[in-house]
Amino acid sequence: MWRVGGIGVGIGVGWNIAVLGPIATRLSHAYGVSLAVVGAFVTVQFVMHMLTQIPGGRAADRWGARRSALLGMGLVLAGNAISLPAPHPLLAVLGRAVVGIGTGFAFVGGSDYIRARGGGPLLQGMYGGGSVLAPGIAVAVVPSLPGWRAGYLSAIVVCAAAAVLLLLAPSSPRTVRHAGERLDLGFFRDRALYRLAAIHAMSFGFSVIVGNWVVTLFEHHGHGKAVSAAAGSLTLLLGFFTRIGGGWLLRRDDARRWIAGSLVLGGACCIVLALPLPIGALVACAAAVGLAAGIPFAKAFVGAASARPDAPGAAVGFVNACASLLIVAGAPLVGLTFSLPGDGRIGFVVLGILTALASLATPR
Repeated sequence: MWRVGGIGVGIGVGWNIAVLGPIATRLSHAYGVSLAVVGAFVTVQFVMHMLTQIPGGRAADRWGARRSALLGMGLVLAGNAISLPAPHPLLAVLGRAVVGIGTGFAFVGGSDYIRARGGGPLLQGMYGGGSVLAPGIAVAVVPSLPGWRAGYLSAIVVCAAAAVLLLLAPSSPRTVRHAGERLDLGFFRDRALYRLAAIHAMSFGFSVIVGNWVVTLFEHHGHGKAVSAAAGSLTLLLGFFTRIGGGWLLRRDDARRWIAGSLVLGGACCIVLALPLPIGALVACAAAVGLAAGIPFAKAFVGAASARPDAPGAAVGFVNACASLLIVAGAPLVGLTFSLPGDGRIGFVVLGILTALASLATPR
């Protein structure tokens, strides 16, 4: 039961990543604002998610991961409920801010709960897989639901179900001997954490940025909306399979080569997406980006917890915060390149190069 409860947290958090974007035009009409303002709702959520990663990890270390994850799921439910009464921008901003705090606590807490209950790399990969499968399903389901509240209501239903599963699961012990103490400066000087943060940011964060802009890139260069949207979904959906596979790979002696190779492959395919190739070749590259992006996940999370046994939750939070920072900063920067020569291609080339270079940070 604890496995189902833990993975359910990842699904609940993941669903909230993609409940507004698929109905952005509908929301802009209901709220009477531009699409840029609707985008700002999502940005607020990611900023708060980023800022609460380490506090969420410390909460898991001090109070127990299950309790911390339940707190996070409760905040996610509350944040979505705040936005329900009326299509007022202030309610949307406040609601997404609370949701971001909740996902910050819940995502780290869910991962640490699986670790504390004895789950290994394969189960961590399944947890991460659920967190990217859920937004892929949300992209397909939410637009078919009626009304401007569709995203909020669907998130409440999914997260309530996940919270019930976690409530029925057994508790997790506090596993850190000195969880009440502050993090020492050595935590933030730990090179191993920065190496793990680099491979996670340039896999998960990288795939989110590509997924957000590849549809626009294809459309601006003459490809149809339907095939462009399908290609964009592949950059997230296919990570479900390779996040699980990445957990299995950690049993192999050559796991480092596979992880480094996945970053090189993802970066190279990102660069190819910027080339004037037939749409079939571009869709294949988008699929390769999604598959490659999932492989480093298990190593990043399992490695972070192992590197800092004094604060495993905080270590996982730090690694995930770096990926969130990349999304918050990188997504608008790539968007700005659509006003430069090449109409977005420069952004994809630069992102691809940085991702390939991140392979050098793969821990031995």
